[in-house]
Amino acid sequence: MADLFGARAEPNVCWQDREIRFDCNANDINLRQGEELITLVDSVEDTKGNNGDLGELRVSNLRLCWISKKNRRTNICIGHNCITSVNVRAATSRIKGSTQSLYVLTKYHNQRFEFIFTATATENATDSLFASIQGVFRAYDSSRLYRDLKLRGALVVDRELRLLPLEQTYSRVNGVWNLSAEQGNLGTFFISNVRVVWYANLAENFNVSIPYLQIRSIKVRDSKFGQALVIETTPASGGYILGFKVDPKETLDYVFKEISSLWQVYAANPVFGVEYHPDASGLAGSASGILPSEQDVEIVEPTDRGDALAQYYADGAGGKGADRDPVYCAELGLAVEGLKEGLTVEQLWSVL
Repeated sequence: MADLFGARAEPNVCWQDREIRFDCNANDINLRQGEELITLVDSVEDTKGNNGDLGELRVSNLRLCWISKKNRRTNICIGHNCITSVNVRAATSRIKGSTQSLYVLTKYHNQRFEFIFTATATENATDSLFASIQGVFRAYDSSRLYRDLKLRGALVVDRELRLLPLEQTYSRVNGVWNLSAEQGNLGTFFISNVRVVWYANLAENFNVSIPYLQIRSIKVRDSKFGQALVIETTPASGGYILGFKVDPKETLDYVFKEISSLWQVYAANPVFGVEYHPDASGLAGSASGILPSEQDVEIVEPTDRGDALAQYYADGAGGKGADRDPVYCAELGLAVEGLKEGLTVEQLWSVL
């Protein structure tokens, strides 16, 4: 539970799109390198957890952030990777009464959370907010190769790398042995501005795509095959240790220096690949994190709210994300997890 209240991640690790955090400090709310604010909506109520309390909702290429106007220490950060669905349904607001609100369903650490946001500025504000968040979420979901390690994917066609929209290839290195097997597999390296890709010459679908975002360390170490390039990935991507044999020694040194250099360049200016541009009627915002005058204010770490989080659990305080007992569904002809009261199978199909 500690990470829900802003436990420190490893340096240079991108947590913003992969975690849900409550009551973040000022630095964690600010945009990180490569994060772009897409939409900022004022006068948004956190209808489920802080009903009657207005704040601002920020939508970036990595996360949603709701920040209370009364107390900036009361805030919520929701990474796009945690979102399972976004929908508009009826809710009861202390400010607007019975109204249409934005429902954001999430899953994090095997716990399911439900957030309800109500835009109070105009009548169609919630619909505009829904369109923006859904558009950003789809852009995020379709650009995972920029951020996620991928094994055995459709990465190479006719011995050529399938480039991502913002990707540029710098080097192609032949004769690279993947040391994952006892005898090794001969293949080819592609080194680009966002990732390193290796594929086997005899089977293009035997490959791995390693984004710089998921690299923890790059070293040249001794192995039973001689000196090898070793890439260690972050725990979030599985904590793999991948070894590659590159001959001759001069080529190994060149590959090591190039990947290390591009990794450092990427760390300074990450490319997350989430491209979304609101139309003229959208709610595009131009603010960038907390105002400079607020950055000098020391925010005292809040005390643990404990079961105050229970109001955000999708199944209430008692369930806390636990699975419900299976029941037979006549519409599907299958045994399924029991639905939440008031929810139907038809409504679930219409979520997306």
